[in-house]
Amino acid sequence: MSRLASARHLPGLLLLIWSLLMLPPPTAPGPLDNPGVRRLGTRGPAGSPGRRPAPAAPTIAPRSGASEPRAGVCKSRPLDLVFIIDSSRSVRPLEFTKVKTFVSRVIDTLDIGKAHTRVALVNYASTVKIEFQLQTYSDKESLKQAVLRIKPLSTGTMSGLAIQTAMDEAFTEEAGARGPTSNISKVAIIVTDGRPQDQVNEVVARARASGIELYAVGVDRADMESLKMMASEPLDEHVFYVETYGVIEKLSSRFQETFCDTALDPCLRGTHQCQHVCISDGDGKYHCECSQGYFLYADNKTCLAIGKCAVINHGCEQACVNERTGSYRCECYGGYILNADRKTCSAKGKCALGTHGCQHICVDNTNGSHHCECFEGYTRNADKKTCSVRSNCALGPHGCQQICVSDGKTSFHCDCFPGYTLNEDKRTCKAIEEARKLISTEDSCSCKATLEFQEKVSSYLQRLNTKLDDILEKLQINERGQVPH
Repeated sequence: MSRLASARHLPGLLLLIWSLLMLPPPTAPGPLDNPGVRRLGTRGPAGSPGRRPAPAAPTIAPRSGASEPRAGVCKSRPLDLVFIIDSSRSVRPLEFTKVKTFVSRVIDTLDIGKAHTRVALVNYASTVKIEFQLQTYSDKESLKQAVLRIKPLSTGTMSGLAIQTAMDEAFTEEAGARGPTSNISKVAIIVTDGRPQDQVNEVVARARASGIELYAVGVDRADMESLKMMASEPLDEHVFYVETYGVIEKLSSRFQETFCDTALDPCLRGTHQCQHVCISDGDGKYHCECSQGYFLYADNKTCLAIGKCAVINHGCEQACVNERTGSYRCECYGGYILNADRKTCSAKGKCALGTHGCQHICVDNTNGSHHCECFEGYTRNADKKTCSVRSNCALGPHGCQQICVSDGKTSFHCDCFPGYTLNEDKRTCKAIEEARKLISTEDSCSCKATLEFQEKVSSYLQRLNTKLDDILEKLQINERGQVPH
């Protein structure tokens, strides 16, 4: 059997394996319907229509500067179209590239030109930047090159400010928009993955009142209620949601469906019988595709689920594993353990396992590694694991009655509190005689009481210091016993 023939029989073989594993083919796709929202890949009354632009053929640019419609791609109605795209920090560089690809693909499906569709683009985060106006470019290639050059901005998601800026500066006759007598539709497509950080209700109401038709495209973390708030009615035709930026490009076919003549398109007429997505190839031809997590069956129309991990919101923080029974379980990457909720993971941490080799203190790092630290009075050695005494004062028993002063790692000397002087033993302290002379001798009772009080305090401090020396000596013995041999 040839390799090509084997490839043709692969879908049937997959179905046979599926049956043996007791995984019945689903009769409907996995993603659940959300009222008022169009999800990429969900099935409508006759499957979800879609369209993919035919491969570009070499053409000579028309003299008028407008791009002629390609064969097999329906002619779109003239529009003043403004893209309003979120480029805040939550949109990663690769994801922003996907957004630009989506914009370019929508442009590919349109008839671009001064007398046809004009396109502008508003880029926003905490600030707003008009990348190009409706009158700036009049051919597809220039538009797509301009889209390719766009850079993301910064933090923040000021959607209301972006829509207001589009109204005030993009949808104006000075910027290239056509006046009310031209009967040209004004359309804005908003793409975001977050929740607006400013008020959008009033500005959206003004945009609708001015005749602007608003489409809201949400990705990943986008807030569904905010998408509905920003879109025109009916919501099921103006709100779109995709799970990841990886599939946003396919939404271009949905906008081609909206902006194109449906007369000769089986995908748009609903006669295709595709279970998930119908892709128009032009000239009345089409092919079927499946949503993420499904594969196309041998009849080239129906779709079978690959596994629950691929088609449901499993909630696994790291890895989702399909079970033979049709269910699933969560697992963690190496160096992590599954938490009690059976979904999230925590770093194992060598400190908890006792395999760290630290002499004193082991500290777990956030990336799963660890480092060693030392107790106060010690310093970490070059091996990054063991510790050496920084000074004898920190350990004891130094024998100083009041203050121990370190002279390096191996030596020290004793000192006394103010009002005291060091005795000949260089360890104990006594009250300075001159201080005693300052005490008035006129009141002998008061003098005697004061001296007794000072002697009691001195005696108490000496006993307390002796106890501290004992404790420090025991700690040192304990620490020396833990040093690995």
